[in-house]
Amino acid sequence: MTPRGLHRQSRIDHYTQAGLWTGDTVDGLLRARVAARPGALAVVDPANKAQLTGGLPRRLTWGELDAEVDRVAAVLVERGFGHGDVLALQLPNTAELCVTFLAAFRIGAVVTPFPVQYREYELAQLVRLAGARGFVTCARLGDRPMADTARDLAAAVDGLDTVAIWGGELATDEFAADGGAGGLVGLDTAQGDPGRLTAHLAGLTIDPGECLTICWTSGTEATPKGVPRCHHDWLATARVCTAAPNLTGDDVVLNPFPMVNMAGIAGVFLPWLISGCALVQHQPFDLPVFLGQIAAERVTYTLVPPALLTMLLQREEVLAATDISSLTRVGSGSAPLPPSMVRGWQERHGIAVINFFGSNEGVALLSDPVSMPDPVDRASFFPRPGLPGVDYPSRVLAATESRLVDVATGEDVTEPGQPGELLVRGPTVFAGYLPGTATRESVDGDGWLHTGDVFEIAGDAGQYLRYLDRAKDVIIRGGMNIAPAEIESLLSGHPKVADVACVGYPDEVLGERVCVFAVARPGEQITLDELVGHLRERRVASYKLPERLEIAEALPRNPVGKILKRELRSSLEMTP
Repeated sequence: MTPRGLHRQSRIDHYTQAGLWTGDTVDGLLRARVAARPGALAVVDPANKAQLTGGLPRRLTWGELDAEVDRVAAVLVERGFGHGDVLALQLPNTAELCVTFLAAFRIGAVVTPFPVQYREYELAQLVRLAGARGFVTCARLGDRPMADTARDLAAAVDGLDTVAIWGGELATDEFAADGGAGGLVGLDTAQGDPGRLTAHLAGLTIDPGECLTICWTSGTEATPKGVPRCHHDWLATARVCTAAPNLTGDDVVLNPFPMVNMAGIAGVFLPWLISGCALVQHQPFDLPVFLGQIAAERVTYTLVPPALLTMLLQREEVLAATDISSLTRVGSGSAPLPPSMVRGWQERHGIAVINFFGSNEGVALLSDPVSMPDPVDRASFFPRPGLPGVDYPSRVLAATESRLVDVATGEDVTEPGQPGELLVRGPTVFAGYLPGTATRESVDGDGWLHTGDVFEIAGDAGQYLRYLDRAKDVIIRGGMNIAPAEIESLLSGHPKVADVACVGYPDEVLGERVCVFAVARPGEQITLDELVGHLRERRVASYKLPERLEIAEALPRNPVGKILKRELRSSLEMTP
């Protein structure tokens, strides 16, 4: 059981009176879409679903989706789930994932979603921390037997009394549709008592300040931190992500990001419910399938990691073989966007790249083509939240406050060109970590979220913020701060470089030096001298120049595409 009210009443009153937090709930949004467009297409399965989880891809209208949500909600109520109970999910992006999310929200349950990459070690640890009573997964993911993992998990975790499985041949005693032995439920065909669901809903009142999800974020601590979010702060963030691409019910959105945190939930899932557009699911990422879906479904908007956008521009023959004429805008983020890439997509294909910067905890910055039409500026800067006279695509951003503080002294940074940690305060910010999962809180007593991200003020009127790097990733060489993201952005423009990351490595004299991990484009070889020369041509200060090069076949990334720099640093410790 989780605390139902996450935020202080004074904060709720403040943002409610300002019209930034409303009485909307996720189930309320779904019901509004169903009432308005019951026969319109709502969600489409991945085209390769048969290979991923078994079964044929489904296409559900809003009315059909609602009926499935009711059926699964009735099953959950039959199994004893109710208001505030925690349900863990480990599913790829499919129609079933949407149904399960929405069924849990309909009955007032809390969802804690996990990446499909997690195994028994991570799952057992986090299911316990979340206090989950149920676990929902698929029978298999490719050749991986997810149902076996679920069975072992139920045996290992006290209190995990229900495991539900989508797909597979579950007609045995163990996986019977009526629950079978061990509290296992086959969700494809399971039925609950509609009368019990009706009675449950009649007595249910969901407050938008209640916990809706518990997502997980990894940082410097050994155990991931639990991030509870409620309807209020999730929907504020989602409205920003809906306004930036100006989504409407006529759009078709392709989602390749796992629905486990900010990108998948606030970037796609909730904007889908807000706008009433069609949602096309995709995961794990498969480029031919992804491009095929854009052409077949006439996708108008999608999210793509920066490295992939750069690669596609470098391989025009791939794009030439695919009809992407329906695509008008693309969202990207999780790493700095190379200006040449953003300009290239706009000039060559007429596709506007929207620059997003966000976090599970509630950071929500963006540069969209309306408020920032120049593609180079859009790649480099974000409008500074809360600054009077700045054009924002959303009222939520206009109401967000921001500060930069010196990472050493804590003093406010007010002059352009000086690095400082970004602090934000506004309707998108979460209330605090799940108790027992963080050694310190990131939201202070005045409501400021300490992001751990280093920016500088930019623009002729100080109207922009420019991202420099994570505070913990900044390299300090001889007392001088070096932002790896800045060097990475420059090196990504080298014609031989397919992917790149910079980390610091220890030096007895200077403290740290810069090491580059580079992935070469096919058929190319990269030398350190070439990379240094590329930076010198751009008049980069000499103290920022890399002094070591490691060639990699691929860079390690987490499930949402962020480079795992701690793994790169660890590999250097093992290499003389």
